[in-house]
This record gives sequence, structure tokens and C-alpha cells, in this order.
Amino acid sequence: MDNIVILSIVAVLVAGLTFFVTWFWLERRENSRVRIAQSEASRIVEEAESRRRDTALGAKDEAIRLRGELDRELTQRRNEIERIERRIEGKEEQIDNKSTAVEDREKSVRQGEQQLTLDREIWEQERSNQQRQLEEGRATHVLELERIAGLTSEDAKNELVQEVEVEARHLATRSLHEIERETKLEADRRSRMILATTIQRIAADYVAESTVSSVPLPSDDMKGRIIGREGRNIRALEQATGVDLIVDDTPESVTVSGFDPVRREVARRSLTKLLQDGRIHPARIEEVVSKTQIELEQIMREEGERVAYEANVPGLHPDLIKLLGRLKFRTSYGQNVLAHSLEVSMLSANLAAELGADVNVSRTAGLLHDIGKAVDHEVEGPHALIGADIAKRLGRSSRIVHAIAAHHREEEPKTVEAFIVATADAISGARPGARREMMETYIKRLEALEGVANSFDGVEKSFAIQAGREVRILVRPNSIDDLGANRLARDVVRKIEETLEYPGQIKVTVIRETRAVDYAR
Repeated sequence: MDNIVILSIVAVLVAGLTFFVTWFWLERRENSRVRIAQSEASRIVEEAESRRRDTALGAKDEAIRLRGELDRELTQRRNEIERIERRIEGKEEQIDNKSTAVEDREKSVRQGEQQLTLDREIWEQERSNQQRQLEEGRATHVLELERIAGLTSEDAKNELVQEVEVEARHLATRSLHEIERETKLEADRRSRMILATTIQRIAADYVAESTVSSVPLPSDDMKGRIIGREGRNIRALEQATGVDLIVDDTPESVTVSGFDPVRREVARRSLTKLLQDGRIHPARIEEVVSKTQIELEQIMREEGERVAYEANVPGLHPDLIKLLGRLKFRTSYGQNVLAHSLEVSMLSANLAAELGADVNVSRTAGLLHDIGKAVDHEVEGPHALIGADIAKRLGRSSRIVHAIAAHHREEEPKTVEAFIVATADAISGARPGARREMMETYIKRLEALEGVANSFDGVEKSFAIQAGREVRILVRPNSIDDLGANRLARDVVRKIEETLEYPGQIKVTVIRETRAVDYAR
């Protein structure tokens, strides 16, 4: 029991001693930290004071420098002000001298004006005296002339005016005739130059094409396979394509006949594919024709877009693009209508640029002028009016619609662009190599041309020359005089325009010849 008490006392003493030692050690460490903080604070205060002194010295130096610069600037300004004051004083002296000179000059001018006024009064008085004397002399002279001529002055004036008027009319008529002749020559020269420049810019290489209307066969044995048992194959093909297939005695060939060029092309392509494949029966025929129609639709769209891009005519309606593509398979006198439309568009644009007309209207109307030919086998009427109706329905402007309708004179041209499109169409169709026609059609056209000329009274003979581009008419001189020859030429031209269809233009020449014959015996 005593040992436990002793141990307890010892433990308390040890704990107290430990606490005292720990407290003493912590106190000493805290005092050490305080001393270190105080020394650091003193150092920072000293550094701040040092920096303050340095800053004050720097500010003082800067103030001294700025004051020096200000003093120098003030000195310069003062010198500049003194220089300007000296210049102003010199200018004032010059102004004073000039003012004195101006005053002297004004004085001399006033004196001169006074003298001029006196001289003018004297001159006016002398002139009035001379005018009075001249009037008196003129009156005396007129009275003397009236006495000698036996005419009054009014009668003489009227007679002189009449003579001058007659002479002036004669000179004016002769001058007007010369001006008309020179104007016509200049207009012909400029028109030839414009047309030559335009044609040269878009010179094309293609010539007349032939419409493919027959399909070559590898052998005559294929004709039987095309016809099929009891003609079922050929009937299926004709029904699917809407054309007629002519299988005759022509060796190794089948003729495709139809008014619709697109259907004819579908039939030709389908028959070619069937011959290459070898499987020819109604089901296969319908399948091939269906695929060919889809391919041809794609080809027409691509061709329409290509031509619109080449002609620089953006924003066309998709239906117009499709109709343009259909023209790829349409020909006119052997000329591909799509290529012809592109050429007319370029010609129209160049002519409009040369003449100062609307280039966009001319270009678009030239491209679409034959759009009616894409459907003229389905719609009755002239292709120009059909095309104008299509263009109007699909959002083209009234000026474009009018140019399309008037390019073959179904409507009377009323705008410059309409005349330009008609001219470009004639140029494209009339240039050498552009078109061809069958011999029978060619002969009939020449005979019709001569028949129109021979239908007029007083015509002795007529000859169609230059491939029908000119007709020369010989008239009986006793029946038709010179003025009648001019009227006959106009009447023949009017009747040709009303009754005949022809590419380009036709020149009409009326020849009146008078011969005087006598015999010496």
C-alpha cells in the first residue's frame, strides 16, 4: 500500500516536471520566433525606407529633367513666335505697299472710264448720224430701183424668196438622196462587220447529220427472231416503244419508223441491246425497253443541263431542261436542233452585245427558240407559238416569250431582241454545211419559188439560182416600167414570205431590159 502511494507521488512529480519542461521549451521557441519576426520586420521597414528614398531621388531627377525639357520647348516656342511676328510684320508692309498701288490704279481706271464715257458719247452721236444718212441713201436707192425695174420692193422680195425656196428645195432633195445613199452604204458595211465578227467568234465545226432510222443486223437470220413466233416479238416491241418496225428485203437491216424522235431512239437502242444479248421474247423486250427509257431520260436531262451551262443560261425550269434534252434526238434538214439552239443562243448574245441590246434576253430566247419542236408531234400548231406558250407557262419573261414566238414571223417582231433571235436563227440555218435536204424537196422548193414569181402579170421568165436563195425575174418592158419593177419586187417578196417556208433569206431581183433594134438597108 505504501509502495503504491509512493509510485503515485513519483508519477505525479514526473508528470509535473514533464509539463514544466515542455512549457519552458515552448516558451523559449515562441520567444525565438518573435525575435525573428521582429528582425524581419525591421529589415523590411529598412528596405522600404531605402526604396522610398531612392524613389524620391528618382522623382526629383525626373522633375529636373522634365523642367529642362520644358524650358527648351518654351525657348523654341518663343523663338518660333518671334519668327512668325517678323514674317507678319513683313507681310503687313507688303500689304500696305500693294494697297497703295491698288489705290493708284483705281484712280487711273476711274480717269480712263471717264474718258471712255466721253469717247462713247461722241461715237454714238457719229454713228446715229451715219445711220440716218445710210437710211436716207437706202430709201433713195430703193425708190430708184423700183422706178427702173417697175416693181415694188415687196414684189421683188416675194420673187426672190420664191427663187431661193425652189433652189433650196432642189438642194435639199439632192442632199437627202446623198444622205440616204451614204446611210444605206454605212448600214450595210456595219451590219456585215457585226455579222462577220459574230460568226467568227462562234465558228462551229459540225455539219449536217442523218437521222438514224435503221438498225444493222449481224445476219438475216436475226429477222426471224425479231419477228418471233406468229409475230409476237415484233408486236411486243412496237407496242412497248410506240413505233413501227419495217422488216423488208433490205439485207441485214431493220427500219425504225415513227414521228416521235425520242420513241424512235428508244426503239433503236432497245433493239440494239436485244440483238447483243440474244434473248428476244416479250418479257425481255418490255424489261429492256423500260431500262432504255430510264437511261434516255437521264441522258436528256444531262444534255439539257450541259447545253444550258455552255450557253450560260442558269435557272431554267426542270421541264425546260428536259425539253432541251429531247432536242438532241431531233433534226431539221439534217441539222441537230439542240446544237442549232446552242449556236443561235451564242449568235444572239454576240449580236446583242454588238448592238447594245439585252444580252440575257437574247441569249435565253435564242436557246429556247426551237423548244416547241420537242413536242410539235404531240401538239398542233407552229413550233414557234408552241415554244412561246411553253416558255410563258414555265415562268419566262414576256420579252423572251415574244422573241420565241416572232422568230418565224408568226408574230410581228416588236423588240430588238426578237429581230436578233430571228437573224441568228437564219444565220445558223443558212450557213454552208449546216443543213441538207432531199433532192425531191429541193426541186419542189425551187419550182414553188419560180411559180410564185411567174404568177404575177408582166413576168416573162424567172430563174431560181443560188440553191434557192435568189430568184431573178425577167419582165416585159412594154408591160412594166421602172417604178412597176420596184413594186413587183416588193410584191414577190411579200408573197414568198406568206406562202413559202425556207431557211435564211431569198433575194429577189427584177430585171427590165429595153432594146432598140433597127436595120440599115
